[in-house]
Amino acid sequence: MNVAGKGSKRATGGGEGGRKVVASNRRARHDYEIVDSFECGIVLTGSEIKSVRAGQLQLKDAYAEIRRGEVWLNNAHIAPYQFARDGGHDPERPRKLLLHRREIDRLNGKVKEAGLTLVPLSVYLTKGHAKVELALAKGRRTVDKRERIKEREQRREMDRARGR
Repeated sequence: MNVAGKGSKRATGGGEGGRKVVASNRRARHDYEIVDSFECGIVLTGSEIKSVRAGQLQLKDAYAEIRRGEVWLNNAHIAPYQFARDGGHDPERPRKLLLHRREIDRLNGKVKEAGLTLVPLSVYLTKGHAKVELALAKGRRTVDKRERIKEREQRREMDRARGR
């Protein structure tokens, strides 16, 4: 009989420093220029964490905001857990993010002064706990996006030419 004790690896986390990425917001890296990123915890109900572990999470239009000294994640869709009692949870409800007070104060100052926004980049599991990678980001204009795509395509063509 296998008994989980000290040093055992968990299925969700993978042991020391193991990360299982549940969802990533690829659109955020396209639409925003990432200035800085933070790791923060997230407050979830029982049926929500079960859905997250099953990979039933979308960050497509999600954003974070600071209200009354707390950071909240909005528009993150966590699908209702199939086996939950009484219908489970509200999929679109705002969820509290956990950061130290000085981190929240620093983020609040940067968001207010520089016109930056808070965008979730990914949600992952570490040692059985759900974590959110939150980015301090600046919006990109359409022209900037096009230039970036053009540069990337030119780099690929140069790499192909070198490889032949």
